[in-house]
Amino acid sequence: MAAKTNQMANGKAKKNGALRVLVVGVGNMGASHARAYDKIDGFELAGLCARRIAKRTDLPVRWSNVPRFADYGEALETLKPDVVSINTWPDTHADYAIRAFKSGAHVFMEKPIAETVKDAKRVVVAARNADKKLVIGYILRVHPSWVKFTELAKGLGKPLVMRMNLNQQSIGDAWTWHKNLMKSLPPIVDCGVHYVDVMCQMTGARPVRVHGIGAHLTKDVKTYNYGHLHVEFDDGSVGWYEAGWGPMMSEVAYFVKDVVGPRGCASIVMAEQGKGTVEGASDTTSADIDTHTKTNAIRLHHSKLNKDNSLAKADELFRMDDEPSHDDLCEREQLVLMNAIRRNIDLSDHMEDAVNSLRIVLAADESVRKKKVVTLR
Repeated sequence: MAAKTNQMANGKAKKNGALRVLVVGVGNMGASHARAYDKIDGFELAGLCARRIAKRTDLPVRWSNVPRFADYGEALETLKPDVVSINTWPDTHADYAIRAFKSGAHVFMEKPIAETVKDAKRVVVAARNADKKLVIGYILRVHPSWVKFTELAKGLGKPLVMRMNLNQQSIGDAWTWHKNLMKSLPPIVDCGVHYVDVMCQMTGARPVRVHGIGAHLTKDVKTYNYGHLHVEFDDGSVGWYEAGWGPMMSEVAYFVKDVVGPRGCASIVMAEQGKGTVEGASDTTSADIDTHTKTNAIRLHHSKLNKDNSLAKADELFRMDDEPSHDDLCEREQLVLMNAIRRNIDLSDHMEDAVNSLRIVLAADESVRKKKVVTLR
């Protein structure tokens, strides 16, 4: 049964030809995307679906008349939406997306696309067979600072050395959320897809070998909650990514985004963080969702030398003072989806890139578990 009455369902007419969206999963990300659909002209928030939605008291009052469902299948059948926005745990992504395509809907899906490469490919095939659009939530692709960072990296020559991490000292609700995520995937897989996707964009090269190491720092979860991956590309470029979740993680050097090439380096510079609070408690800035995308500035260093080996050019600093908020970025992602639907844009490269980044991080997970280097074919 639906969790709430007032199900206008099939009889509800589209508002000015808007794309009617069913949002599945209404946690941090789902709520952000729901706000985007509610705000953007051309979308209509047609329904909300979550297993415990009947108990939710924190949703906006303006959504009180939006139909709510506890069962995904019922929501699909009742609403017949134009778009399904999937913001659930990763172990549901592939199944929910394929069911959405079969129902005739386009799909926005939070990363990762699936838990396995096989399932990821099944999702892509389903999108193509249904002739529907699939956009995966690679939020860094719509962030102007990260677009600039990637552009600067491409001008540093080859090979590239890419160093990135995002460790999160998660406590309270953030630790509960991370523990639930780790029932599906370890940190280097769940968050790693973002950063290896950036590495692939920077190099434009094929990944050939992956090595991973991990440590199990808590008995609260069954998987390792800290991991470190290394990836080699066929153009000689190399990259590492590090991710750890939990109350034991350090607030020091938790955010490193640095790329080095023959011509110099580009680095995202963060404002000073982690000063701490009273009673020795940490200022857990690293667990703030905005930290995943936030930049303070990008420093570009030039390696060219004068005859006396002094630097021929001073570093350049690109200030990023007017950055989009997390909700702004979610809106940009949904505008990408709307544009693809309205203009029938081919998203083949976008989908294949999502499969490729998943393949890399899953190879790292295999390396951690089997304690060996994994060769990609």
